[in-house]
Amino acid sequence: MSGPSFTSSFLVDKSPEEVFAAINNVRGWWSGNIEGETDKLGDEFTYRYEDVHYSKQKITEFVPNKKVVWFVEDSFLSFVKDKTEWNGTSISFEVTKKGDETEVRFTHQGLVPEYECFEACSGAWSYYMNESLREYIVSGHGAPNNIE
Repeated sequence: MSGPSFTSSFLVDKSPEEVFAAINNVRGWWSGNIEGETDKLGDEFTYRYEDVHYSKQKITEFVPNKKVVWFVEDSFLSFVKDKTEWNGTSISFEVTKKGDETEVRFTHQGLVPEYECFEACSGAWSYYMNESLREYIVSGHGAPNNIE
């Protein structure tokens, strides 16, 4: 992995507490079937979208109202040659107060341009961060199933 990992950020007019709560209610903004708990250190959950994408995450860092990190323990991506490209990667959400707003900085550490799934996966993450999660934080209604 030599290229930069995928990162995205946005600002919202909500408190860090509200933002952090929304991030950890994963079912509100990420599509597919999510099984398991998603809101405390040590929780493990799986994500499945049809027969296209499966991943198992463990919450390895949880700093209330500031940061949560998911470690991808297992994955299957049907649309790339190496079906396990996400294995061993980490997904983090950092929450920072910026004046009257709160910034969300998302990083999928290990999702790099050299990976076959980079274009499709970074495009999907861009949608989930900048559209679905952002809308969920702002209005309480995400749009997890509107991705094309």
